[in-house]
Amino acid sequence: MNPFHDTATASHQMSRRRMLRGLGTMMSLPFLETFAGRASAAAAPAAAKAPLRAAWLYIPNGVNVDEWFPTGEGKNYQLSTSLKELERHREDFMVVSGLAQDFARSHGNGGGDHARATATYLTGCMPKKTAGADIQLGVSVDQIAAQKIGHLTRLPSLELSADGQRSAGRCDSGYSCAYQFNLAWKNETLPMAPEMDPRLVFERLFGYGASGARGTEGARRQRMQKSILDTVLDEAKTLQGKVSGNDKRKLDEYFESVRDIEQRIERAEKFTAQLPPDLPVPEGVPDQYEDHIRVMFDLLTLAFQTDTTRIATFLLAHDGSNRSFPDIGVPDAHHSISHHQRDAQKLGKLGKIDRFYLRQLAYFLDKLKSTKEGEGNLLDNSMIVWGGGIGDPDRHNHDNLPILVAGRAGGTWTPGKRVVLPSETPMTNLYLSMLDRMGVRAEKVGDSTGVLEVG
Repeated sequence: MNPFHDTATASHQMSRRRMLRGLGTMMSLPFLETFAGRASAAAAPAAAKAPLRAAWLYIPNGVNVDEWFPTGEGKNYQLSTSLKELERHREDFMVVSGLAQDFARSHGNGGGDHARATATYLTGCMPKKTAGADIQLGVSVDQIAAQKIGHLTRLPSLELSADGQRSAGRCDSGYSCAYQFNLAWKNETLPMAPEMDPRLVFERLFGYGASGARGTEGARRQRMQKSILDTVLDEAKTLQGKVSGNDKRKLDEYFESVRDIEQRIERAEKFTAQLPPDLPVPEGVPDQYEDHIRVMFDLLTLAFQTDTTRIATFLLAHDGSNRSFPDIGVPDAHHSISHHQRDAQKLGKLGKIDRFYLRQLAYFLDKLKSTKEGEGNLLDNSMIVWGGGIGDPDRHNHDNLPILVAGRAGGTWTPGKRVVLPSETPMTNLYLSMLDRMGVRAEKVGDSTGVLEVG
């Protein structure tokens, strides 16, 4: 099927779908001004406007609050030791202080702060304390958005993890593992399992394989040892001859990104093939944790760039994670040292982990900012929430959470400042504001009490 025939209808469809096809591959393309401009006069304003995206990113186990939280507020606040990792992006994010997740607290249910922290992060609901099949929580903000606008993109939402999948069994103090290993919840009893294998995410983005698994067309392409770009090469060449100089450069950068990600995943798969056969390492997962996080951020950037989805969640690690970080001088288990009891050595190591995670956020913001879109970039048309459900891990407090909000929300947010809110402001009030910007009307998200405007 060739989408480039000279009818007004085809031009308008191309402006909306922007897609190449070949051998089971369905390759969505970035926002192209050339085809947006061919739409009818009545449709042109909507076609030319880039869509608004939202992503919620989760870090585990709280932070070293002395090194993480900045001082002052407004535009002239002072970056903290940890937040200096984001100094080059100072004008691209806001520090939002004072947000709380009340239902992450016990409310008579005893231990389980880590399970509740993850469970409430996007739902604002109290999880039922059970380790059985009778789990119960609430609909997460991303899925509220997906139910309303998910039909506008090929994937209603994208759920990512760098920490595996567990949707059953006992984890934290009698809570099901489903609460700790899932951010997104489609309804009160159904979590949306995240994908941690970059290869499966890549195949899902480019249109073959069922439910994230490799399908017959995907296997066929691999047997032929052809890349995604190889399968659509002729169509890609035809397209490049039809676009403006700016769009041609944009396509060149996009194709280069796709090729780079493919090659990195293939290298990871070759490494996996050399491991002992009984070692349970998922196919395509990089050996280094930092590499894993970054390839997932690259894939998320592609998903937003091509309008394959506008809604995403990324669980970098579940709350309670005991991952160690020997590459940055922290061989200790994260959760263990997070109970620091004001021990200087443990606090120092905790700060190193905080800065490691913030460097990954800086990488993601770099990717979004370097992806041009219209007169701005992808970050301008995004809302990125970064943080976790615990403040000081030694106290397991769920107020004054470490939250950053990045992007310009299509021009409706003005970052580059610190916003200090009244204590106990529900985090879900921020989510209502985000939904409103996406054109999604919702009366409540969990324990929300009203729309919070931080822009």
